[in-house]
Amino acid sequence: MAKITETFRNIFKIHELRQRILYTLALLVIVRLGAHITLPGIDAAVLSESTKNASSDNLFGLYDLFVGGAFQNAAIFALGIMPYISSSIIIQLLGAVVPYFQKLQQEGEDGRKKITQLTRYGTVLIASLQAWGVTIKLLNTNFQGIPIVPAGVQGFAWTLSTVLILTAGTVFMMWLGEQITDKGIGNGISLIIFIGIIDRFPFAVLDEYRLINEGTRSLIVEIIILALMVVIIAGVVMVTQGTRRIPVQYAKRVVGRKVYGGVTQYIPLRVNTAGVMPIIFAQSLMFIPNTVLSFFPNNEFMQSVAKYFVYTSPVYSFIYALLIIFFTYFYTAIAFNPKDVADNMKKQGGFIPGIRPGKQTSEFIDNILTKITLPGSFFLAIIAILPAFVSTWGVSGRFAQFFGGTSLLIVVGVALDTLQQIESHLLMRHYDGFMKTGKLKSRR
Repeated sequence: MAKITETFRNIFKIHELRQRILYTLALLVIVRLGAHITLPGIDAAVLSESTKNASSDNLFGLYDLFVGGAFQNAAIFALGIMPYISSSIIIQLLGAVVPYFQKLQQEGEDGRKKITQLTRYGTVLIASLQAWGVTIKLLNTNFQGIPIVPAGVQGFAWTLSTVLILTAGTVFMMWLGEQITDKGIGNGISLIIFIGIIDRFPFAVLDEYRLINEGTRSLIVEIIILALMVVIIAGVVMVTQGTRRIPVQYAKRVVGRKVYGGVTQYIPLRVNTAGVMPIIFAQSLMFIPNTVLSFFPNNEFMQSVAKYFVYTSPVYSFIYALLIIFFTYFYTAIAFNPKDVADNMKKQGGFIPGIRPGKQTSEFIDNILTKITLPGSFFLAIIAILPAFVSTWGVSGRFAQFFGGTSLLIVVGVALDTLQQIESHLLMRHYDGFMKTGKLKSRR
């Protein structure tokens, strides 16, 4: 504990690191403030009543999770940073199938700048379309017949101003994220999503405290639940950091009077190359049937089918797990191309001992990646369905979200990345980082 205290004390001894952390915190405070400023023309009292019993088991609930409750609050940051994420994913997918984007990816820094610019244009387009959809939803939302947008306010002027405000809010958050990445600490876009999810944690803990206070749950059971949560988080950290290292030998080359190569390096293949994306894709698909079925509340057949798509249903969990396994392989194939890695190694004079350069190297890497992705996909599936099982044990819905699923993976991934950046700043200035207190390094 003394070492940990000393490490945190060292963080604030370094002027640049201290400035970066404070700058990041200041911008994240702005993000959270924007999530609570209601759009002009909205009746806040009616909005509050209409969202008290809102379900999180649909697409809107999933979206609200990523934007930290701003969507439910009908705030100026209601769209969050998600249009930027969507645009980035689309550009990345296009890079796998469209020659123009493939060429940009191979052009180095210039290509990266063009891709960033196209991503920004895509963000504005997606944000505008989503903002228009939000205005339609707001105009059709009411509480006991009272609309949340008063009749005197409704009209083209309100719709246009709301679309502009929501789109501008997303663009502003995108800019804040880029500023955090450049002048702060950590990845700005990821931290914005991270802070939105973490914002719910104190309320989730308060829900658990109420259950203990009311006598619904004993303190011993709560301690067991918290211990289980710690074990699950440790497992997520282990798999997130887990890699299989493939040795690569580089032949010696003499250029002038200098000798290059002759060293052994490693290609780190991550157990969870796809990250949190398989869960996001699968969750989005699984919420579609439930959302569509909610449009037929008086149809007995539709409601009988809807029982199988309830969050805690075994059928839901089984289909959800299968989709995650599929998308893990799908997204891994997009994010990591063994052929490109093999070609680059061949150009630089590198080879895997015992494996011929070129096609055999590509097949060797692909074979290993396929093998390590299988346990990774099963782990993701288990983590994703854990909140559903935990909620059946009487754990509050908000607290159950932190037992697995998208929330836990994003929180752990972003926290590890940020801590690693802080540690690099400490080590560069000859301070002890987290090395002696649990250095963040991959398992071999």
